[in-house]
Amino acid sequence: MTSTSTAHDGFTPIPTEFAEAYRAAGYWDGRPLGELLRAAARQWPDRPALLDEAGTRSYRELDAAADRMAHGFLATGIEPGDRVLVQLPNVPEFVVALFGLLRAGAIPVLTLPAHRRAEIEHLTELSGAVAYLTADRVGDFDHRELAAQVQARVPRLRQVFVVGDPGPFTALDSLPRDGDSLPEVPAGAIAVMLVSGGTTGLPKLIARTHDDYGYNARASAEICGFGPQDVYLATLPAAHNFPLSCPGILGTIGTGGAIALLSDPSPESAFAAIERHRVTVTSVVPPLAQLWCAATEWEDADLSSLRLLQVGGAKLAEANARTVRPTLGATLQQVFGMAEGLINYTRLDDSDDLVCTTQGRPLSPDDEIRVVDASGNDVPPGEEGELLTRGPYTLRGYYRAPEHNSRSFTPDGYYRSGDLVRQLPSGHLIVSGRIKDVINRGGENVSCDELEEHLLAHPAIRHAAAVGLPDPVLGEKVCVVLVTQSENPTLAELRQFLTDRGLAGFKHPDLLHFSTSLPLTAVGKIDKKALRASL
Repeated sequence: MTSTSTAHDGFTPIPTEFAEAYRAAGYWDGRPLGELLRAAARQWPDRPALLDEAGTRSYRELDAAADRMAHGFLATGIEPGDRVLVQLPNVPEFVVALFGLLRAGAIPVLTLPAHRRAEIEHLTELSGAVAYLTADRVGDFDHRELAAQVQARVPRLRQVFVVGDPGPFTALDSLPRDGDSLPEVPAGAIAVMLVSGGTTGLPKLIARTHDDYGYNARASAEICGFGPQDVYLATLPAAHNFPLSCPGILGTIGTGGAIALLSDPSPESAFAAIERHRVTVTSVVPPLAQLWCAATEWEDADLSSLRLLQVGGAKLAEANARTVRPTLGATLQQVFGMAEGLINYTRLDDSDDLVCTTQGRPLSPDDEIRVVDASGNDVPPGEEGELLTRGPYTLRGYYRAPEHNSRSFTPDGYYRSGDLVRQLPSGHLIVSGRIKDVINRGGENVSCDELEEHLLAHPAIRHAAAVGLPDPVLGEKVCVVLVTQSENPTLAELRQFLTDRGLAGFKHPDLLHFSTSLPLTAVGKIDKKALRASL
């Protein structure tokens, strides 16, 4: 069995002197995340906590369900420190299982519904997961088949729990049971593992502690004015940092609000949910914000309850930002951040110009920001450079990734974000691009390295390059340029090839070009800038 100490092998803690300062400042309160729901249930036992078409679950009921789920997990042999891969759509079971695992002292490894065999197998091995929690089917995809494939390849994965028809596995709803005491969970221990956007190669794991992630949620909720009157609609996948803790699900629970979960963010479904549940806050990516604004012309739902629309995951164009309030009637809040830590928000009392032209300013007074040139020197105020950051909720190293950490962090602990920004005198950041080889497609990061590696496994492909091209809806489309050594594959054939290799669909190319050669830099690398300019 895995011990908590084993779980921390490969985890880079925040240095002691910084940790002591964050505790003294009150950022870290020493409470495990499982207590967030416990405290809410004591303060607001009869208030609605979870809303869905099947009915309402109060805080008292949700708290009891989390305890029973925790005892159920422990009864299966899961121990404190064990990692459990979680891949669920936005369903109530996500929240119950999340808090059940937290209270059992296990570590949820939060993956996305769109992930497929390549990502799930990699994350299972990297995390050392002993169990996998998934759905029976999402749309036309059978996750039980995926689970069987991964379990056959990763023998350490002992158990699979399924929401819905379990097939050959164990039904999640068979686990809950009563019990006596639950393990004591140290606030400095790893609480959850988030998946990186993946800027180089396969995704990396971001280990967040109870202390730092709790602060992330609490401080975010304060900035966004969350309270018991709020109803938060989770439209983006709940395993994303944005809808989970910015303030998201955790921030809502910490302030006694209600959570509605939605897996289909289309205007028809989302607008109906906003009207039905009297939703006050939700979070979307820029393409969704644009679609929702346009949809007000043909959807007649009552959106008058919506007070705040958070937009993040990619930069929102100023022209689109200025349409949010007139069309949706809600205050716009731009959110720019990363699962690795730093979150920036425009404030509720910012001017319209700041809200529409910037991506916000840091969450914490102790978020440290540097904007540097290619040599790592600080640029003059207001000039463009790469964003470096450290602070009370920003990681000091990816999980079990020493080689990558040597490139991603400065010797004094600043995280190299790869984002190009300018900082205004007010502290607000304007994001101008990326320096890492990554495509932001509709708010999802697509690693060019990872995609190219898969493409080069195709027998007809000699050389491959992936670049992002501007798109008015997605922000960027995935374009691949291939040099082939036999018959050129079609785009459909290429997508099927990548599907067969287990690559998530959002990483597949949208556009396909062929060439006799690829432009190279002076040191022999593919010149992506020249390639992009030629398309």
